[in-house]
Amino acid sequence: GRSVPRFVIGCKEDEQSMGQMEAGMKNEMFRQEDMEDDEIESPSERQIVVGICAMMRKSKSKPMTQILERLCKFDYIDVVIFPEEVVLEEPVEKWPLCDCLISFHSKGFPLDKAVEYVKLRNPMLINDLNMQYFIQDRREVYRILQEEGIDLPRYAVLNRDPDNPAECSLVEGEDHVEVNGEVFPKPFVEKPVCAEDHNVYIYYPTSAGGGSQRLFRKIGSRSSVYSPESSVRKTGSYIYEEFMPTDGTDVKVYTVGPDYAHAEARKSPALDGKVERDSEGKEIRYPVMLTAMEKLVARKVCLAFKQTVCGFDLLRANGHSYVCDVNGFSFVKNSMKYYDDCAKVLGNMVMRELAPQLHIPWSIPMEAEDIPIVPTTSGTMYEVLDIARLLLVELGQHNDCEIEEKKSKLEQLKTVLEMYGHFSGINRKVQLTYLRNGQPKASSEEEDCKKDGPSLQLVLKWGGELTPAGRVQAEELGRAFRCMYPGGQGDFAGFPGCGLLRLHSTYRHDLKIYASDEGRVQMTAAAFAKGLLALEGELTPILVQMVKSANMNGLLDSDSDSLTDCQQKVKARLHEIMQSDHEFTQEDYQKLAPTGSPSLVNSMKVIENPVKTCDKVYALIQSLTSQIRKRLEDPKSADLQLYHSETLELMLQRWSKLERDFRMKNGRYDISKIPDIYDCIKYDSQHNASVGLEDTLELFRLSRALADIVIPQEYGISKAEKLDIAQAYCVPLMKKIYLDLQRTHEDEAVNKLHPLYSRGVMSPGRHVRTRLYFTSESHVHSLLSMFRYGGLLDEVKDQQWKQAMDYLSAVTELNYMTQIVIMLYEDNNKDPSSEERFHVELHFSPGVKGCEDEENVPLGFGFRPASSEVCDGSDPVKDLSQDQTDDALPVTELINLQRKSPMIRNRKAGSMEVLCCSGTLSSSHVVYLMCSLCSGLFSASALGVSSSAPNLRDYVRTHHHHHHRKPPLSPGSLPCKIGFEGCSMVPSIYPLETLHNSLSLKQVEEFLSKVCESSAEAQAKTMKGRCAQWRY
Repeated sequence: GRSVPRFVIGCKEDEQSMGQMEAGMKNEMFRQEDMEDDEIESPSERQIVVGICAMMRKSKSKPMTQILERLCKFDYIDVVIFPEEVVLEEPVEKWPLCDCLISFHSKGFPLDKAVEYVKLRNPMLINDLNMQYFIQDRREVYRILQEEGIDLPRYAVLNRDPDNPAECSLVEGEDHVEVNGEVFPKPFVEKPVCAEDHNVYIYYPTSAGGGSQRLFRKIGSRSSVYSPESSVRKTGSYIYEEFMPTDGTDVKVYTVGPDYAHAEARKSPALDGKVERDSEGKEIRYPVMLTAMEKLVARKVCLAFKQTVCGFDLLRANGHSYVCDVNGFSFVKNSMKYYDDCAKVLGNMVMRELAPQLHIPWSIPMEAEDIPIVPTTSGTMYEVLDIARLLLVELGQHNDCEIEEKKSKLEQLKTVLEMYGHFSGINRKVQLTYLRNGQPKASSEEEDCKKDGPSLQLVLKWGGELTPAGRVQAEELGRAFRCMYPGGQGDFAGFPGCGLLRLHSTYRHDLKIYASDEGRVQMTAAAFAKGLLALEGELTPILVQMVKSANMNGLLDSDSDSLTDCQQKVKARLHEIMQSDHEFTQEDYQKLAPTGSPSLVNSMKVIENPVKTCDKVYALIQSLTSQIRKRLEDPKSADLQLYHSETLELMLQRWSKLERDFRMKNGRYDISKIPDIYDCIKYDSQHNASVGLEDTLELFRLSRALADIVIPQEYGISKAEKLDIAQAYCVPLMKKIYLDLQRTHEDEAVNKLHPLYSRGVMSPGRHVRTRLYFTSESHVHSLLSMFRYGGLLDEVKDQQWKQAMDYLSAVTELNYMTQIVIMLYEDNNKDPSSEERFHVELHFSPGVKGCEDEENVPLGFGFRPASSEVCDGSDPVKDLSQDQTDDALPVTELINLQRKSPMIRNRKAGSMEVLCCSGTLSSSHVVYLMCSLCSGLFSASALGVSSSAPNLRDYVRTHHHHHHRKPPLSPGSLPCKIGFEGCSMVPSIYPLETLHNSLSLKQVEEFLSKVCESSAEAQAKTMKGRCAQWRY
């Protein structure tokens, strides 16, 4: 018999024949007739010699060794490795002979000599050598990709060549670059044209925080670092390309011929720069499925570059796949299955080509099955600033000019736009609105001025940055949310939610995060993602890569033109009722609170007489501004530090504007300012209590009572009005939720673990889907109105729904991080066509606790997911976190698994949809209440569900227990009972309340479909009416 397969290092030509004889490696598994053949085999029987010509660190690498050992098991194939010293020092005439050559360039490799060798010996080539010159130049790579019709990011080349200045036109703006006439708004990517240079930079827009992420060849546990530098490099030649949002994941594809491709996903190096490594120090990657189109792309790349063994990078963004880099010869690092497949494909390829030529008796083997193919707003602000400057110059030169706007307003416009020294969508926002019915009052001071005819209204908003407290709350809620997922409550060494992280890191979690285009909302989404996925570092890279802006079609942003006449009428009626200078009568209660909501009724009782209460509020604001002015005059206040670097001057500016605008010239009150007053006093009470202003608690109490009426009732007073207004806001979002519920199983456009190639993953088929939507308060009020009044359930017939409606009626306000959660569960034991196969649960939290909320806590029945009830059965359900460990996970992460997941009734599989809202308190001149609604749908084939909601009070208490310390309350702060560790002024968040836990999927889909259809019909009628108006 034959010895164990092995291969040898090649030698000089005069030693070649002996080396080849010693290198014969055959399959250990052979038939009896093979043994008989061996006994009579001629010593001179022809072998096919496969030569390996590369640098020694490559030719002796673990993947190469594994593959060559398998390749040598082919009858008639011998392998010879060209010694590095021969390749570098000897002429090609003295290189070993071979019939087939595997040769590839790496640093220090003499590619020119290899090309010369091929001309001399003419072996079969696995990877074409001439094409490897092109692969070293990113310009050539992109040219070839483009010629082959392969999708790649939009790009432009900047060649800094003194002899050809026409190709070196670079104009750099604050939030864009223009390269040879092609404009690239930030974020964009800057790549050196030399493929060996791995210093790729990503530049972020100022609206996301600016700066750049600097990628480099991995050093230890780092692959990139964030830099505050926002200017592009001024020396060297580069490719500038559009940044593709990939949800923080890169896909590496490895071909072995045109018909085989293996794909692996890894965390994008641009996300937080931390490299996840296994116990052997290799970067953690997981095999994922390729779509049919991506398999075609792999085939095209392999053939276009004439590289049988070829690695390339794929970016999956916006439902498409783009090739962004071709690396040439590259092997998968740690996959026995890939090593088997690769050797089999290469061996068959060599034998198919050379066996007939060398008269070797070989036929293509029949396989049991074929080897699978594994599957901008800054420009507008510049223009507005230029116009404001021009108008001010004209006003200064001509007193009789036709400029109607007040000089003070233009000066304020100019001042705000010149703040910070740069433009940023997070800091400022300009909106231009066409008013077909004429110009409204410019401010409360100009109440009686009204112009006829169409006009263009400019609205400038500034401030509104997410505070450090808001970031902490969003990040902590993200951490706690991991425990929502089936089995996600697993705790590794005090590290909760490890089950979800395990799913996400092994590409069994399909996550998409959407946010409206307001800066605070986007930063909230990024902070939540940071906590949810245990990311590190700055929010800017997370925001750019993980958060998709969804300001199209009104999905998460409100278009002022889309507001209905109903809302205008509601606001007018609300204004009229709140101007009544008498105590609320029974008739007023009927007018203002026809639904009988306890929160409204209680607020009306606190107010008693709306005008008298507004008088008190106005007097308290006057007292407040007076106190701030006195503080400004006091030299001791010079060093007074306000929250988030605000000054006393800015604080006075905030309150003085509210004082001017709240009470109009005719003595009536502008109730539209009540939410702003409430936001400001809530902000100052929480963050600036150290200033020691008097009567702030009374102003807080009264403005809150007023706001608790004005804010919810602006979205409709009667049920019919609430539905009408809600449809104008949230139908696009409801359509999206409907689609999310439809697509709970197969979705080719996601990074999905490939079960065949998964090593060390116990349940590779388990897959979770999450959709998170962060938006404004208007969408959350509207969505709640649709669920409450849209006919989902009859509270008379359904006791659980009646309890839920009572709970929602007792909620006084929707605060920052309000959550609406839709969870979808699947019972795999039920028939797929049965209505019992799926059930839906609806949960809700009013978000962050107010500083005096303990006495106003709405009483509910807690978080009650039906599928977490413990049954009497004996089959324990596996925890997500109990996956078999990969070599990738350090042993220290796998100890202290103390909690078992519950046994589940009916062995239900978990899937879920989550919606979150927020009303952040921000340090700004004008503070707007906003809600960051996050809706996430996930569907999993996991057996197991969470028995715990993200109750941050319990989470924090556990956290304190681990660290044996409890933060003290800051001096002068309001008694917020429990906050997050290390952040004593950061209030905690209400736990989820279950609204319903036994809805059928059909029930929910029919409800959503009905709502969307009725909205479409109403819109069609409106459009028809408008057309009639245009025709007169």
